[in-house]
Amino acid sequence: MSKFAIDLTPLKKYRELRLLFTSGLVTRLGSMVTYVALPFQIKDLTNSYIAVGLMGAAQIIPLILFSLYGGVLADSLDRKKLIFITEFGSLGLSALLLANSLLHKPHLILLYFVAAGVTALDGLQTPSLSAIVPRIVDHKDLPSVTALMSIRWQVGAVIAPAIGGIMISTLGVKSAYFLDVATFIFSLSLISRMKPVPPSEKATPASLASLIDGVKYAARRKDLLGTYIVDFAAMFFAMPNALFPFWADHIHARWALGLFYSAGIIGAIVVTLTSGWMKSYPFHGRAVTYAALGWAAAIALSATTNNLWVILFFLSLAGASDQVSAMMRANIWNQSIADEYRGRLAGIELLSYAVGPMGGQLRAGAMAAWTTLRISIAGGGLICLGFVALSAKLMPDFLNYDVRSNKFAVEKRNSQGSSN
Repeated sequence: MSKFAIDLTPLKKYRELRLLFTSGLVTRLGSMVTYVALPFQIKDLTNSYIAVGLMGAAQIIPLILFSLYGGVLADSLDRKKLIFITEFGSLGLSALLLANSLLHKPHLILLYFVAAGVTALDGLQTPSLSAIVPRIVDHKDLPSVTALMSIRWQVGAVIAPAIGGIMISTLGVKSAYFLDVATFIFSLSLISRMKPVPPSEKATPASLASLIDGVKYAARRKDLLGTYIVDFAAMFFAMPNALFPFWADHIHARWALGLFYSAGIIGAIVVTLTSGWMKSYPFHGRAVTYAALGWAAAIALSATTNNLWVILFFLSLAGASDQVSAMMRANIWNQSIADEYRGRLAGIELLSYAVGPMGGQLRAGAMAAWTTLRISIAGGGLICLGFVALSAKLMPDFLNYDVRSNKFAVEKRNSQGSSN
């Protein structure tokens, strides 16, 4: 069983990784509590579905703009410093939410402003968080670190909403914002102890030309292009989350709505905790393709029954498949992208796995309105199956990616070995 157990060794080997992991684990808990509190407060102030939906609209533009710019900055500035600055900015926004919640009449417009600001700072920070990892651990440990960073996110996604719900219902939203502020302060104390991670000697100044160069690099790398296309297709064609409230009503199980959201995360956690085999599995392109096909098939099958537990089983399988895909994509990115491009490519990655689900929600809702809920879910899964299969066939460099022989992975491994 040790072959399958998640590998904790990197946390013991690398001080900088321990600081980064613990910081992210704690701050993720606070941020996910606020993720629950913010739409709740908007709903409490307006009692309007549209008002709550506008929060998502306020976040789309900042996500697109700042994730790309954050990638450029991550390649031209000290990544540790950029993470610290954006974390400090997030602390300020959480403090603003706390102060607003203490007013007799909280300002609604401020909540949208903060939602947009949080997304902008997340877009600036995430590329540096992704790009810093290959600089603080050895090349051979990157697959294990990918699993560790995934479990850090999953713990927050499972535990924090429950904590947030209890806090909000008993103490009000101000308690959630206070917790978020406290976690950011703790996170900053850890990040401040990390060593600087200056840009590569080959780094170019932050500019539009630098961004365009990064996009051209991604386009030249057909193996990378495959990871973006397959992931976008999986999320756009087969993401059913927008239909969960309607689905629960359809099978007369409104009480189980929360289970629809948690089923996929539970499947992902199981994969992460048994991910030890991934550190020695070299065929990452195949794994991403098969996992995307598994996701699509599980989503399609979930629409063939009205039995709640069977539906949740298939949604768990879908979450497990998606996690295999996510971790194998991360291995390709971390083990083969040159350091001077890592930040810009991380910005592109952020767009690929964030914009797809946003578009997927719109696709699912529109298709359900034009046809039926079941056709939207099953049809989306079947379309995804065909698109992923065709994409893999048309991109052999991606499908046949082997970390042992891929020239970019070999160059990265050799360059990191020589720098050590």
